[in-house]
Amino acid sequence: MKAEIISIGTELLMGELTDTNAAWIATRLPALGIQLRWVSIVGDNLDMLSEAFSRGLERSDIIFTTGGLGPTQDDLTREGVAAALGETPTVQEEAVRHLEQQFRNRGTDMPSRNIKQAQLIPSAQFITNRNGTAPGWWAERDGGIIVSMPGPPAEMHAIWDEEVAPRLLKLVDDEVTITRNIKTMGLSEAAIDEIISEFFGKENPYLGIYSKADGNHLRIIARAPDEAAARLLIAPVEKAIEERLGPHIWGYDEETPEQAVRILLRQRGLTLATMESCTGGYLVNSLTDSPDSASYFKGGVVAIGDGVKIAHGVPAEVIERHGAVSQETANAMAQAVRKGLGSDYSIGIAGDDGSPPGDGPPSGLAYLSIVGPNSSKEMELRVPPRRVTVKRRMSNNALIELRKLISSEGGR
Repeated sequence: MKAEIISIGTELLMGELTDTNAAWIATRLPALGIQLRWVSIVGDNLDMLSEAFSRGLERSDIIFTTGGLGPTQDDLTREGVAAALGETPTVQEEAVRHLEQQFRNRGTDMPSRNIKQAQLIPSAQFITNRNGTAPGWWAERDGGIIVSMPGPPAEMHAIWDEEVAPRLLKLVDDEVTITRNIKTMGLSEAAIDEIISEFFGKENPYLGIYSKADGNHLRIIARAPDEAAARLLIAPVEKAIEERLGPHIWGYDEETPEQAVRILLRQRGLTLATMESCTGGYLVNSLTDSPDSASYFKGGVVAIGDGVKIAHGVPAEVIERHGAVSQETANAMAQAVRKGLGSDYSIGIAGDDGSPPGDGPPSGLAYLSIVGPNSSKEMELRVPPRRVTVKRRMSNNALIELRKLISSEGGR
């Protein structure tokens, strides 16, 4: 089954919002046996939308749309689908009553403009949206399908998981595509290629390598009549990668460095504290994305200047003798914050923030220190001297190395 995604909204074309929905949907189609062929963005224009849907129905079996289902005049997805199918939307009284009840539950009356969200065409069915007032549409005619979902990710994700994906599973039964993502750190793409070269260049299973901010990812893609058969194709490739790259593997599939650390810390009842000088709080932000971070994260110090480091326990003589960007200073930072906040583990990052080099240390240079109950880790890091790269790479490296250290210690 061939598919395409149409993201709708002039704000996407203007760069005011970033389209994350298309990427999110794309990652979920292979497991359903659906091949994504096209992704496009269309503004809030009825003629352009109608044309995009008509063209899509000629070349694709199914079209997924996000956005344009609101109550305002520029929300035109419903009208575009109706025009492409040559049908006229009509207001569904039951849907109006449901919308009115939603607004009453919020303690307000429904604006008259929201009535357009209760419109439907003969070839469409509503898709329930329990997180918002905009129901989706599942329109189906002459073998073509258009699935229209709201733009806000929280609403779209729920609709997909609860309504759309189960229906798609019933449609596709001839082939499934399964992927397995293995994440590594510490080896270049060329080095990985040499180690597992015999697995590249094959059609099924296919092995690709992708450079990311948290290392190099290896993605295995297998196609088979059913999920069990596809996983059998993946298994020998995954086993070989684990045997040859084991020490460099830190995660799988959707796992992020902060998730990997979170899981280990919670499983073992351990805590963490941080002091970072060149990442602008990126490390703290990553660790506190999880709502339960307070159970394992004691806190973090964003030490912009030397005075902040000293105020939080780093000896001034260490900085004077070895410099702010040094392994000794990173070690002192980790030790000071571990003692000050009473954590089991601590991370210290002392580095250059990616500013143009002058008389100081080379741009993109940092030192990492991790201190635990039984052992510690030191590391020099060099990354491209771009501020966002410095923040991401150094924070990700710190978390990945922390995960390795905790795993090697086996707990307290």
